[in-house]
Amino acid sequence: MSKRLFDVVISALGLVALAPLFALLALAIKATSRGPVFFRQERVGRDFRPFRIYKFRTMVVDAPQLGRQITAGRDPRITSIGHVLRKTKLDELPQLINVLTGDMSLVGPRPEVPKYVEMFRPQFAEVLRVRPGITDLASVKYRDESEILGAASDPEAVYVERVLPDKLALASQYVREASFWFDVRLLFATLWKIVR
Repeated sequence: MSKRLFDVVISALGLVALAPLFALLALAIKATSRGPVFFRQERVGRDFRPFRIYKFRTMVVDAPQLGRQITAGRDPRITSIGHVLRKTKLDELPQLINVLTGDMSLVGPRPEVPKYVEMFRPQFAEVLRVRPGITDLASVKYRDESEILGAASDPEAVYVERVLPDKLALASQYVREASFWFDVRLLFATLWKIVR
């Protein structure tokens, strides 16, 4: 089975199967804070093409105007239900829509915002030869990224100088070693990490 066919089949089945959960989460988001259910943000995709990523909204409506693009620790912009969604990674589920439309894959380097892509453009040139994904090697390694950054005196500096370069190295490894079974193993590793 080709990677794209696998993505389409699994994302379509996932969206249908998870529709009741989507409805419950949408109600919880609307009941606990003002604003839309979904958060959309520009990310850089394959061959540097921009696209809008979908997530369940976990922050206050005007969060982008209130602080930096990364979140660290107990960021006060995160809503009460947002903390739960982020901890369980349920906020990422709407990215199945991005997979279905072809902007993303189930497995591939996590898509980054334009600001950070421009800082490391030569490295991203290799990484963005493939579609970005919902999960990858870095997603497994940095499952608790927010806590790591929250412990730093300057979270953005730590992200740019230490975390992002390591993520790019892992993304390059994925691009070199990608295969159907590698993707399957990463999907199960991600699920195991979330369950734990």
